[in-house]
Amino acid sequence: MARAFFMGFALVAYAIFFATFLYLIAFVGDLPWVPLTVDRGPEASVGVAVAVDLALIAIFGMQHSVMARQGFKRAWTRIVPQPVERSVYVLTASAVLLLLFVGWRPIAGTVWEVTNPLFAGVLWALFALGWLIVLTSTFLINHFELFGLQQAWFNLRGRAAAAPQFRQPFFYKLVRHPLYSGFFLAFWAAPQMSVGHLLLAVGMSVYMLIAIGYEERDLIGLFGKDYEDYRANVGKLTPRFRRSKA
Repeated sequence: MARAFFMGFALVAYAIFFATFLYLIAFVGDLPWVPLTVDRGPEASVGVAVAVDLALIAIFGMQHSVMARQGFKRAWTRIVPQPVERSVYVLTASAVLLLLFVGWRPIAGTVWEVTNPLFAGVLWALFALGWLIVLTSTFLINHFELFGLQQAWFNLRGRAAAAPQFRQPFFYKLVRHPLYSGFFLAFWAAPQMSVGHLLLAVGMSVYMLIAIGYEERDLIGLFGKDYEDYRANVGKLTPRFRRSKA
């Protein structure tokens, strides 16, 4: 019975995550079919808006970074059953994003605006490409494990997970963190960049750069020299091109 409950919990957490992810795309893109976006929401003075928005970004960053660390996981799984530890993380991350959507205070003012239809179309294409890279990257590294479904499924079937293996599929042959590269594109590729959108883009970029450092420390601890060699030869967020030796 507990195994079936864990599987059901993982499915619900995943469904909430996926809906939240889709809303995030609309939120960042200021798309018209959702009520709250980076540029549409409750009004506040500039000082209050900056303080609130920075606090929301900080909460997002702390939740994602702290709960993803191995030390926290070891302590956390004394309370939360191992098969749903990742699903609880996913559900908590979704809740923090929902808090950001509801609490975000837009900040008026245009940083840049691209009016040329061709150039604006290119930026929209890059925006879409960024999200596509994010989603594709999750499947390259095991989408269902990343979001907790595999752990609950293996538990339901009484199957043990295989030991993690160091792999470099597709994008990962070119850059070490294509998922973050996709997020950078998604946050910055905007035909119209408001002050509020700029604050979100800068805040999330700072978080991602910090998160990469912690993540790579964990990966070196897990894969040792294999990852150190990989880091020495492959770019962090963009491909590292080197001249061939004559």
